[in-house]
Amino acid sequence: MPNHLFSFTTRRIPFSLRRFLSQSIPHDPYDPPFSPTSKPQSKNNKKQKQNHNSNCDSNLPLKSNLPFNFVYSYSETNPSIKPISFRESPKFSPFGPNRLDRKWTGTSAPVHNEPDQKTIEADRNRILGAPLNDEEVADLVERYRHNDCNRQINLGKDGVTHNTLDSIHNHWKKAEAVRIKCLGVPTLDMDNVCFHLEEKSGGKIIYRKLNILLLYRGRHYDPKKRPIIPLMLWKPYAPIYPKLVKNVIDGLTYEETKELRNKGLESQPLMKLSRNGVYVNVVERVREGLKIEEVVRLDCSHVGTSDCKRIGVKLRDLVPCVPILFKDEQIIIWRGNLNQEQHKDL
Repeated sequence: MPNHLFSFTTRRIPFSLRRFLSQSIPHDPYDPPFSPTSKPQSKNNKKQKQNHNSNCDSNLPLKSNLPFNFVYSYSETNPSIKPISFRESPKFSPFGPNRLDRKWTGTSAPVHNEPDQKTIEADRNRILGAPLNDEEVADLVERYRHNDCNRQINLGKDGVTHNTLDSIHNHWKKAEAVRIKCLGVPTLDMDNVCFHLEEKSGGKIIYRKLNILLLYRGRHYDPKKRPIIPLMLWKPYAPIYPKLVKNVIDGLTYEETKELRNKGLESQPLMKLSRNGVYVNVVERVREGLKIEEVVRLDCSHVGTSDCKRIGVKLRDLVPCVPILFKDEQIIIWRGNLNQEQHKDL
């Protein structure tokens, strides 16, 4: 082809098309285009990784001065109820083998020495400093209470877990307060959630509205002196506890128990609970319902069997009442053998 014709055709071809054609034709059939080139790893990087691993191993086992027993969930477990069996051997610690200087008992990692409560309270008050005035509280609330806040922790059905404490301190590195949004079973008892958040983290709840909390770190909080919180590497299997609902309820005969259960199933539901909903008013509603009816039913469709049992346990302790049946995600609750004066105190 003459040179003048070749130059004419190349001018007519757009630049983007010429670039594509030039890259789509490989110079070497054994080296196709766009293939990633492997970069050789330098010896310095290998040495740095080896030194980092050796430093991590040298710090094991971790020693934490936190003055309480380590459990998976602080707000959703009751240490007074002892398990009757375990689904896995207590030797399998969720902190990993030989990574913590505490022994895992199957439900907790107990503290070695009994802590001094006066010293703990003094240290906490020193970090919190003087109480915030109204203007300071209003400023923090305005900054952190909104839905678009990027300093937020979500609490689900497991409540205040051990690893939640590490997340709180990570947020406290760059923020004075952290927004905590609670959903599901823990919202039945928000007082319990607030208690464990303050006790285990050392912070202060400065705002509470339904299921939204603001946890303040304190005036003299130093991120460089944050406590050592060893993380749980996996969720431990829940142990086996005594049966929540018996075949025959205490104080009743078999026929009376069967009659109450059928009565509850045939009654209209007192309220319907949604999955991962906000249950802050459920306890009060159940109390009011049991003042009128002997048996009430809660419709927990799509909530889940495990959550239904968690809800039943909390209602039993908070109302108080007697769960007599869990069937098809329906909770049947009996007010129990209460005389008239006890019932008025509910």
